[in-house]
Amino acid sequence: MSDDSKNTPAEDAAGIRPEEGVDTAADAGGESGEDGLDALQDQVNDLRDRLLRAVADADNTRKRAAREVKETREYAVTGFARDMLDIADNLERALGLLGEDVRASLPENVKPLVEGVEMTQRRLMSTLERHGVKRVAPEPGDPLDPNLHQAAAQIPADQPKGRIAHVMQPGYVIGERTLRAAMVVVSAGPAEGAAPAGAKPASEPQTPGHKPGSGLDVEA
Repeated sequence: MSDDSKNTPAEDAAGIRPEEGVDTAADAGGESGEDGLDALQDQVNDLRDRLLRAVADADNTRKRAAREVKETREYAVTGFARDMLDIADNLERALGLLGEDVRASLPENVKPLVEGVEMTQRRLMSTLERHGVKRVAPEPGDPLDPNLHQAAAQIPADQPKGRIAHVMQPGYVIGERTLRAAMVVVSAGPAEGAAPAGAKPASEPQTPGHKPGSGLDVEA
């Protein structure tokens, strides 16, 4: 019988045994295949990261552009609205001078004029509101908001210290921005020596045998 493990003349010349040649080729092929898969996986991960970053950048750019378009549309009339505030103030001052007694004494041919001014004021305010401009009119006693109110002075008043005592001029906002702060007077608290609002005067001291309010001392 022939020996299968016997080397051929070429193998004998190369000094290679059959078992060693087969194992070496298999090991070399396995190592090179794993290295290639690792390199391909690294490339796939790198491309995936680049794609995700590109998608995120594109989404941020789209959101930023949409926000800028919205703000441009919302605040495009800021300058024009600010110029209209003087007209609104003049109309409000004119109508504020007409009390109920003055209105009742007006001639019949003048009353339509007053009604026309009132209609003009209402139409102006509704137009401003349609474009995002809203009136800010605080009431006495409201807390002072530096974002919406401008303190022009501080006076003793019945309101608590730091609260609004008087409104000199209404303010306006457009969207989330202050178009013009309301001009107010801030309370410094009650004047020294003045009784707090709602406090009862101190009762008159009494002496024995004295009738309150009589002015006469009566012996016990």
